[in-house]
Amino acid sequence: MTTKKEQRRLKIKCRVRNKVSGTAQCPRLSVFRSNKQIYAQIINDETASTLVAASSLGMEKMPKKEQAAQVGEAVAKKALEAGISSVVFDRNGYLYHGRVKEVADGARKGGLKF
Repeated sequence: MTTKKEQRRLKIKCRVRNKVSGTAQCPRLSVFRSNKQIYAQIINDETASTLVAASSLGMEKMPKKEQAAQVGEAVAKKALEAGISSVVFDRNGYLYHGRVKEVADGARKGGLKF
């Protein structure tokens, strides 16, 4: 059973996903945040495969926003090693502020182009 808040996020997610999809040339950087962790993965929607992923699991204890920035930098580093330089950002129905924005800024700082 989903709450109203979850239903709203899923509705926004579907609306965004109709416009945003990842290709081999420009894959999609998707962000998921839970209450304790944050996850980012780069996805090729044509083959439905995850190319690169990073998360805050196993990171040292620090404020969540700092963790999110480090996850963004980590996913950017892995993407550049895999030969991916530009992505399209998928905020996954979340508002673009706080931890989601920190992931995006960290990925930009790491060298990814949106």
